Amino acid sequence: MNEEKKKTSGFKKFLKWFSIIILVLIIALISAPFLFKDKIKSMVENTINKNINATVHFNEMNLSLFKSFPLANLTLEEITVINQEPFLGDTLFYGKEVNLKMSVMEFFKSANESMNLQSISAKESKLNIIINKEGIGNYDIVKEANISNTEQENTLSLNIKDYEVDNLDFSYFDEESNMKVNLDDIVHSGKGNFAQDILDLDTKSKAKLSVEMDGTNYMKNMLVTLDAVIGIDLKNSKYTFKENVGHINQLPLEFSGFIQLVEEGQLYDINFKTPTSSFKNLLALVPAQYAGDLNSIKTEGDFVVNGIVKGTYSETRIPTLDISFSSKNAMFKYADLPKAVQNINIDSKIINTTGIVNDTYIDINKLTFKIDQDAFNANGNVSNIIENPKVKLNAKGIINLANISQVYPISLDTKLSGILNADISTSLDMNSIENKKYENIKNEGTLVLTGFKYEGKEVAKPFIIEKTSLTFNPNTIKLNEFNAKTGESDLKIQGNLDNFYGFLFKDQELKGNFTLTSNKLKIGDFLSDTENTTATEKSERLKIPSFLNCNFDASAKTVIYDNITLSNVAGRILINNETVDLQNLKMDIFGGKIAMTGKVSTKEAISNFAMDVNLKELNISDSFNQLNTLKAIAPIADAIEGKLNSTMSFSGNLANDMTPVLASITGNLLGQLLNTKLKEGNSKVLSLVGSKLNFLDVSKLNLNEASAYLTFDNGKVNLKPFNLNYKGIGIQIGGTHGFDQTMNYDVKFDIPVKYLGNEVTSLLAKLTPKDAETIKSIPVTANLTGNFSNPTIKTDLQQATTRLVTDLVEKQKQSLIDKGKDKLTDLLTGGDKTKKDSTKTKEDTKDKVKDILNGLFNKNKKKKDTAN
Repeated sequence: MNEEKKKTSGFKKFLKWFSIIILVLIIALISAPFLFKDKIKSMVENTINKNINATVHFNEMNLSLFKSFPLANLTLEEITVINQEPFLGDTLFYGKEVNLKMSVMEFFKSANESMNLQSISAKESKLNIIINKEGIGNYDIVKEANISNTEQENTLSLNIKDYEVDNLDFSYFDEESNMKVNLDDIVHSGKGNFAQDILDLDTKSKAKLSVEMDGTNYMKNMLVTLDAVIGIDLKNSKYTFKENVGHINQLPLEFSGFIQLVEEGQLYDINFKTPTSSFKNLLALVPAQYAGDLNSIKTEGDFVVNGIVKGTYSETRIPTLDISFSSKNAMFKYADLPKAVQNINIDSKIINTTGIVNDTYIDINKLTFKIDQDAFNANGNVSNIIENPKVKLNAKGIINLANISQVYPISLDTKLSGILNADISTSLDMNSIENKKYENIKNEGTLVLTGFKYEGKEVAKPFIIEKTSLTFNPNTIKLNEFNAKTGESDLKIQGNLDNFYGFLFKDQELKGNFTLTSNKLKIGDFLSDTENTTATEKSERLKIPSFLNCNFDASAKTVIYDNITLSNVAGRILINNETVDLQNLKMDIFGGKIAMTGKVSTKEAISNFAMDVNLKELNISDSFNQLNTLKAIAPIADAIEGKLNSTMSFSGNLANDMTPVLASITGNLLGQLLNTKLKEGNSKVLSLVGSKLNFLDVSKLNLNEASAYLTFDNGKVNLKPFNLNYKGIGIQIGGTHGFDQTMNYDVKFDIPVKYLGNEVTSLLAKLTPKDAETIKSIPVTANLTGNFSNPTIKTDLQQATTRLVTDLVEKQKQSLIDKGKDKLTDLLTGGDKTKKDSTKTKEDTKDKVKDILNGLFNKNKKKKDTAN
C-alpha cells in the first residue's frame, strides 16, 4: 500500500515538474521574439547591408515561433528596396509582407554571422526591372564577393527548400529597345532543396502577360500558366525542362530542352509544341472573355504550333528561331450560332537562321477562310524588323459584316450589316513613313463598302452608308464616293486622304481635301440622345480632334439647326491645329443672307471664337429672337418689324457644349434698318415711353434707313447716340444696357414750340421778331432705367416748360420796358392802372405753364378721342 502511495506521489511530482517545464518553454517561446528582437533586427540589417548596394527599409519586423513551428517565422512589413546610382530613387522592390523561415538556432548566432534561410514568401509585392541605354540593370545590386574567408562568412547563406510569391506585379523596361513586359497578378511557388548542387524544382506559376514594343501592344493581359518540374544544376547553372505543361490563355504547350547561364549570356536549346492538333488550339489563343465556351465548339481540321529556339542570347545575338503555325482545311462552329467558318488554311512562320536580331522575319504564306459563299484570302510578310521594318501585304475577298456575329460570339451593342469587298496590295517600310517619303510606299487596289448600317448610343439615328469606295495610290487614298443617310439627312463626300500611313503608324496628322454636298442636313440627326447621360458626361468639354488637318468645300441646300432653317449654305471649312477656320461661308436665313468668316478653336484651356459677319436684309424680329447672341445685343428688336443690313465683328469664349459665353463677348455692330415699323405692344419700354410722353405716337416713329453703332464688352452694350425725326421733333437716343437686361438710356427731344399750345404761341406773338426767332424749340430729356421687362422713366419736361414760359415772360417784360414804363404797366395790369405786386406776376406765370402742359400731354389723347 505504501509502495503504491510512493509511486502515486512520485508520478504527481513528475507531472508537476513536467507542467512547470512546459510552462517555462511556452513562456520562453512567447517571450523569445521580444528578447531577441533587437538582435534579430541587427542581424537582418547586417546581412542585407553586407550583401547589396541599395537602401532597404521596412516599417515593422515581427518574429513568431508558432506560425511556422518548428521553424521560426520572421515577418518584414512594408519593405522597400530603393536603388542607388545610376537609378537613384527608383523602387526596385516593394513587399507588403515578406516572410523568412529559419531554424530557431539562427538566433543564437552572433550579430556578425549570416542567417541561414530555409523558406521565403512574399505577398502583394512589386518588382520593377529597368535596363538603361548603357545596358546597366537596376537589379545588379549584389556586392562583389570578397575572396577572404572573413567576407565569405558574412555572405547570405541559403538552404531554401521552398519559396512562394502571392500577387506579385513584375515590370520590365529596356530603354534602348523601348520594350516593356508586364507580368501582373503573379502567383508562383517552388519546392526543392537548394542545399544540393543538383535538384529538381517543382514549380507552379500563373500570371497575366502584356508585351509592348515601341508603343505597339503585342499582348494585353494574356493569361499564362506553367506547371513544371525543372532540373537544376547549380554548379553548371543549367536548367532543364522535365515534366511540364503550360498554357497561353487556353492554348496548351509542352517544352523540352534546357537553358544554361554561360559567360556570354544564356544558352538556349528549347523545343515546344502543342500536345494536340485540334483546331481549338487556335481559338484558345483568344482571351477567355472573348472566346466563348470552347467546349461547345465543333471543329474540323487541325492547328499545330511547333517551335525551336536554339543558340546563345547575348548583347549582340539571339538564338535562332524556327516557329511555325499551320492549319489545313479547318472549320469551326459555335453550337448556339447559325453559321460556320470553313476552308480555313493557315501557313505562317517566324524565322531567324543567323542569330542576328534584324534577320528575324515573319511569313504569312497563306490565310484563307470562307463564310457561306464569301471567300477571303491574304498573304504577306514582315522583315528587317529592327533597322527598318518592311511590310508586304495582299488581301482579296468579300466579307458580309452581318455574318460576323453569326459565326463568332462577339458582343456588339448593335448589329453590323453591309458588304465589304477588298482587293488591296501594299508594300511599305517604316523609315519612309517616319521621313514622310510616301513615294516609297506602293499601294494599289480598291475597297468598297455597300449597305453598311450602324445603330448605337453614339448616334441619334441609324447611320447608313449606301456606298463608299476607296482607291489606294502610292501617295494618297482617294475617296471616290461616300453616300450616306441618317434620319432626314443625306451626305455625299469625295476627296483625297493624304498622310494616311503617317496617321496610322506614327500618330501624325491626318490630312485630306474633300468636297461635301447635301440636299438636307438636320444637325439633330447627328447628335446622340443625352437623356441618360450623366452630369459629368454632359459637362465634358467638346474638342476639335488635334490629328485632323482637312479642308472641306461644303454646300448644302438646307441645313436645320434646332428650329432654325438655313438655305443654300456654301463655303470653305479648314480644320487644323484644333481650329475650324470658316472662309466665306454664306447662307440664306430669316428672309435675308448671312456671310461669315472666322475661327473656332479648342486648342487653349478655354475654347474661343472670333467672327466677322455680314447680314443683308435679315428679318429683324426673327433673327434677333432666335439667335441668342443677337437677342442679348439688342433685346428691343422683337418690337421692330422690318429688315436689317449689318456688319458685325465679335469674339469670345465658348462653353463646353461650344455655345458662346455671353459675358465674354466683345465686338461691335453697325446696323441699318429698312422698311421698319414699331410694335409698341411687344416692348414694355416702348409702351412706357408712349404712355408718359403724349406728344409722341411711338407706333408712327420712322426708323427707315436709321443707322446705329453698338459696341459690347464685359457683358455691356454701348449704343452710340443716333438721331431720329418725328413730325419735326428731333430725337437722339444713346446709352448702355447689359446682357442681364439692365439698362440706362437717355432719349433727348428737341420739341418745337408749336407743340406747346396757343398760350405759348400767343406769348411768342407778343415778342419782337428778333426775340421770337431765338425761341423755336425746347430740349427735353427722358432717362430710361431698370430693365427691359420692368423699365422706369424720368423726364425734365415740366422743368423745361417752366423755364420756357418764365423766359418768355421775362422777354415780354424787357420788351415793354424798352417801349416805356406805362405800356409795361398796362400789359401787366391788363388795362388796370393799379400796380400789381411781383407775387401776382409769378402766380400768373405758373398758371400759364400749367395750361401749356395740360395741352401738351393731352394733345394726342384728344386726337385719339376724336378719332374714336
